[in-house]
Amino acid sequence: NSAWMFAICFPAALRDPMAMERANLLNMAKLSIKGLIESALSFGRTLDSDYPPLQQFFVVMEHCLKHGLRVKKSFLGFNKSLWGPLELVEKLCPEAAEISASVRDLPGLKTPLGRARAWLRLALMQKRLADYLRLLITRKDLLSDFYENSALMLEEEGAVIVGLLVGLNVIDANLCVKGEDLDSQVGVIDFSMYLKNDIDDYRSEERYTSILDQKNYVEELNRQLKKLQELAIAKNNIIKLQEENQQLRSENTLILLKTQQHLELTQGDVSVERDTYKQSRQGLDEMYNEVRRQLKEECQLRQDVENELVVQVSMKQEMELAMKLLEKDIHEKQDTLIGLRQQLDEVKAINVEMYQKMQSSDEEMKKKNDVISRLEEKTNQITATMKQLEQRLQEAERHRTSAEEGTRRFKLDFANKADSLQRQIEHRENQQLETDLKIEREWRQTLQNDLHRERDSVAQLSTEALQINGLKKEFHRLQDENVQLKTICEDQEKALEELGSKLSESKLKIEDIKEANKALQGGQVWLKDKEATHCKLCEKEFSISRRKHHCRNCGEIFCNSCSDNELPLPASPKPVRVCDTCHALLLQRCSSNPT
Repeated sequence: NSAWMFAICFPAALRDPMAMERANLLNMAKLSIKGLIESALSFGRTLDSDYPPLQQFFVVMEHCLKHGLRVKKSFLGFNKSLWGPLELVEKLCPEAAEISASVRDLPGLKTPLGRARAWLRLALMQKRLADYLRLLITRKDLLSDFYENSALMLEEEGAVIVGLLVGLNVIDANLCVKGEDLDSQVGVIDFSMYLKNDIDDYRSEERYTSILDQKNYVEELNRQLKKLQELAIAKNNIIKLQEENQQLRSENTLILLKTQQHLELTQGDVSVERDTYKQSRQGLDEMYNEVRRQLKEECQLRQDVENELVVQVSMKQEMELAMKLLEKDIHEKQDTLIGLRQQLDEVKAINVEMYQKMQSSDEEMKKKNDVISRLEEKTNQITATMKQLEQRLQEAERHRTSAEEGTRRFKLDFANKADSLQRQIEHRENQQLETDLKIEREWRQTLQNDLHRERDSVAQLSTEALQINGLKKEFHRLQDENVQLKTICEDQEKALEELGSKLSESKLKIEDIKEANKALQGGQVWLKDKEATHCKLCEKEFSISRRKHHCRNCGEIFCNSCSDNELPLPASPKPVRVCDTCHALLLQRCSSNPT
C-alpha cells in the first residue's frame, strides 16, 4: 500500500518507471529488515546462513545496489559490475580494507558478483554495513561513474535504506562465506514470506489483493527491464558489427586499388628486367656457381661452430650443475659444523653446570660433615652426663635405702627405749628425723626431675642421631651421584674429543671433496644426505659419532668403517673415497684388465 500512497502523493512518479522501481525496492527493503529484526529478537539474536529471511535480505540488497548500475564493456561482452562501487569503500574507510582483502583472498570466488556478495556478508557480520554504505552514498561524485542519474543509490530512497540498516546491528550473523557458491547463485526475490506475514497481520482481502497486484507489477516490471536490457545489448552489438563490417569493406576496396596499381607497375618492371636478365645470364651463372661454393663452405663452417657451441653449452651446464652440487654439499657441511659447535657449546655448558653442582655438593658435604662432627661431640657429652646422672641416681637410691633402714631401726630402738628416754629428747629427734626425711624427699624429687629432663634430652639427641644417619645416607647418595656425573663428564669429553678429530678430518677433506665433485661431473648422481639414515652396507644408524660418507664411485652413503678405502677413478686421477664393495669390484676389474 505504501507504493500506492507514494503514487497518490507523487502522481508524476507514475510516469517514471525508475521512481516506481525505487519505491518498490524501498518497500521490499523495509519488509526484509523488519522481518530480520523480529526473527532475531525472537530467536536469540543469532542467525545462520541457512535462515531463509537472511538469504532474502541479501537478495534484496543485491537488487538495491544493482538498480541503475551502468553497463560496462569488457572483453567478454557487456556486464554490470557490482564489485566496482563496493571497492570504493576501502578508499573512503581504511577499516574496510580488511574485508576487501579477505574477499580477494577467498579461493572459491571467480566473478565480481560473487565478491560483492561475500563483501555484503562480511560487512553484516562486522556490524558495519550501514556505516560503509553511508560513506558510499555521501560521495555521489564517485558513484556517478557507476550509476545512472536516477539510480537508487543516488536518490533519497538509498539514504532511507541505509538508515534502516542501522537496526541490523542488534543481529549476530553466523555466516560461512567459504562454503557458499556465491558466483552461480540466482538473485530472485521471494515474495511469499512477506505476503504471508502481511496476511497474518491484517487478515483483510483488500490488503491481500493490493499486495498481489504490487507483486505482479514488480514481476512484470522486472521482466520488461530484462527484455529492455537484452534489446539494448543486442542493438549495441548489431551497431558494433555494422561499423566493423563497413570498416572492413573500406579496407578491402583500398587494398584492391593498391594491388591493381602494384600489378601494373610490376608488369612494366618485369618486361625491362627480362631483357636485362637475358643479357646478364651468362655472367650470373659463373657468379652463381662461385657464390654457391662459398655458401657451402660458410654453411659447413657455421655447422661446425654450432656443434662446438652446443658442446660448450653442455659443458657449461654440467659445470654449473657440479658447482651447485658442490655448493650444496659445502652448505650441508657448514650446517653440520654449526650444529656440532652448538652441541659442543651445550655440552660445555652442561659440564660447567655439573662442575658448579659438584662444587656446591662438596661445600654442602663439608657443612654436613661439620654438623655431624659437632653432633657427635654433643652426643658424647650427653652420654657422659647421662652416666654421671645415673651414678648420682644410684648413690641417691643407696642413701635413701640406708636412710629408710636407719629410720626403721630407729623406730625399733625408740619403741624399746620409750620409757627410758625423755619426752623432750624424743620430740627433738623426731623433728630432726622428719626434717632429714623431708630434705631427702626434696632431693629425691629434684633428682627425678633432673632424670626426666635428661631423658627428654636423650630422646631429642636420639632424633638428632637419626637425622644424622639420614644426612649420612644423603651424603653417600650425593657422593655416588658425583661419581656418576664425573664418569658422564669424562665420557662426554671423550666424545667431544672424537668429534673434534672428526671435524678436523672433515675440514681437511673438504678440498678433496671439491676436486672429486669437479671430476665427477658426468659420473654417478650422489644420494642426498637426508634420504639416508642407515649405512648401506652394515645398516648401522648414523649419529653424531657415526658420520655419513659418499662413495665416489656408486654415490651411496656409508659409514667410515665401510668406506675407508681410496682408489683413483677414471674421472679423478687422485685417490678418492670408495666403499668396500666398489673397492673389491674395481680391484677385480683392474686384475682382469691390466691394460
